[in-house]
Amino acid sequence: MGAQWISIYVLVGMFVLAAVLPINMGVIAFAGAFLVGTLVAGMNAKAIMGGFPVDLFLTLLGITYLFVLAQNSGTIDWLVKLAVRAVRGRIAAIPWLMFFIAGALTSVGAVSPAAVAIIVPIALGFAARHGINPLMMGLMVIHGAQGGGFSPISIYGGITNRVVAKAGLPLNEIATMMASLAVNLIVASLLFFLMGGMKLIRQGADPCSTAFEPPRVHRQDEARVRGGTLGESLPGKPCKAGQVEDSPASAALSVLQDTGARRYRIVTVAGLLALVVLTLFFGQDIGFVSLTIGLVLTVMAPNLQKHALGQVPWPEILLVVGVSTYVSVLERMGTIDFVGHGVAGLTSPLVAALLLCFVGAVVSAFASSTAVLGSLIPLAVPFLLGDTGVSAVGFIAAMAVSSTIVDVSPFSTNGALVLANAQGVNRDAFFRQLLVYCAAVTLIAPVVVWLLFVVL
Repeated sequence: MGAQWISIYVLVGMFVLAAVLPINMGVIAFAGAFLVGTLVAGMNAKAIMGGFPVDLFLTLLGITYLFVLAQNSGTIDWLVKLAVRAVRGRIAAIPWLMFFIAGALTSVGAVSPAAVAIIVPIALGFAARHGINPLMMGLMVIHGAQGGGFSPISIYGGITNRVVAKAGLPLNEIATMMASLAVNLIVASLLFFLMGGMKLIRQGADPCSTAFEPPRVHRQDEARVRGGTLGESLPGKPCKAGQVEDSPASAALSVLQDTGARRYRIVTVAGLLALVVLTLFFGQDIGFVSLTIGLVLTVMAPNLQKHALGQVPWPEILLVVGVSTYVSVLERMGTIDFVGHGVAGLTSPLVAALLLCFVGAVVSAFASSTAVLGSLIPLAVPFLLGDTGVSAVGFIAAMAVSSTIVDVSPFSTNGALVLANAQGVNRDAFFRQLLVYCAAVTLIAPVVVWLLFVVL
């Protein structure tokens, strides 16, 4: 049995073990990376650790830490209510607002994880307060980001277009962009209506949102603060979204009041805006920027730090970085290339195109979509340049969608951000729901886009 097949069987065994026993799959993946790397691939520990996704770890840690601080101070509540007011209290419009904002960010050059990292904590905070299905809300953000991801000036679009041009294949930037947008828009529409969208539409406008005013913290309000949201003066009847609940951060918040809740919120919003500007327009690493802004907020109220670090979803972070490390071992030992070349060598070009779409979807669910696009498209060059009846433009569109729509995976950065920022849910159950949805997309999407863009 070849080394590549052994590594594939171990990956399958990891999923089975994690499904049968209540063990964090990240721990299993780290052990698998060590055993397969040393015993099968002949790698030393240093080489295995070289595959540890430092950038992904920093992104998850920085974003979750920063938004925990923002949540504990009540800033997220405030931003959520402003979003409701912006759509005149129409709760059903919020998921679509998040979809199109995420798409707009990626279409002008933001990397997909950066756009999702900025939008999804606010979107899921809103979902928790207004009874919206958090899975639907998180998926709407991801599909929005992927929908705008192939514009000619975007990261995915630029990389794909360079790979296609270098391979000497026909190029149609608009076709790839519109294919991604159309498929993700259709999927988002189905999710919206299948996961409670009609109920939100029938619910109508939230009367509380139209009366919302920015928080005003007074001494009498401070005395009432007992949970994760600072006291707010809301005119009229109290609303569910403005209610104060107990949380582990209540002790630290009593200290925060002494520093000035309003000033802290203003600095938090300024920090979130700085995060957007520095990451989207100046290309700074979102993990480092988030941690730096979080440090500034922590210096303002040092006792918040221990509560915030305790609220960071460490099990989910361990799961994601563990699986990513194992996939890095697979890449280094040639398993990904082994599978890709095996599929591309098939005699039937149509079947080869379908299987390459499947390979792109499966690998992208665990690894970098950008790397998949750069490695699998060149494998299709022989049958795309020949007289096989397979459209190069259609295949590239199908491969682009197949390799990115699966970023809903809890093992990818986007899916991990949704998992890490979900509020008021059973994390294990939410992980399983996300995994089941990813599995369905991985199995169905390649076939659908192959039929739409390659066969028809």
